[in-house]
Amino acid sequence: MTRGPTLPAHRLPYPSGSSGGATIPALPGQTRVPPSSGRLAGFNAATADEAHEALLGCLHSPRWAARLAAHRPYPDLDALLAAADEAAYDLTSAELAEALAGETLPVLPAGTYSAAHTALSAAHAAYEARFGHVFVIHLGGTAPGEALDRTLEGIRSRLTNDPDEERVVTADELRRLARGRLVTHLRGAGNGA
Repeated sequence: MTRGPTLPAHRLPYPSGSSGGATIPALPGQTRVPPSSGRLAGFNAATADEAHEALLGCLHSPRWAARLAAHRPYPDLDALLAAADEAAYDLTSAELAEALAGETLPVLPAGTYSAAHTALSAAHAAYEARFGHVFVIHLGGTAPGEALDRTLEGIRSRLTNDPDEERVVTADELRRLARGRLVTHLRGAGNGA
């Protein structure tokens, strides 16, 4: 399958001068966490452009970000998360494709062997060939040492989905990723997760 113009050629990171994964940064999930602007009060007080940019770091969907930014102020984190979920459920297929195009592959834990990189790269390629977009999975609460296994397991099990079923699963994973990124961005702003 030839990649369309919105699909980046995904490569797993190898440290310079290395053929394996000896010094890959250790983060368990896909990362696009925006620079922190502080607590919920800071988010509510930010300019519309600042809030929009911060939200795009959580989910690359201009309409989703604009909708959340426009409905500020939020009384608490739970209200913001509920609004984020509602806005994510309302995304069109084209908007979901745009959000997927802005996603990155998960970073593998430090000490991951090159065989794991090869296995994950092959699994991602098979997934992209079948569904035409990058694989996304929310790994919140997953121990760093289990992230690779959970990602590979997720890809392999979801490869059996039909395209319509996978669109639903992918949309839910994007919603969960955005929610987790909002919580990370506004850490300490409330108690929802």
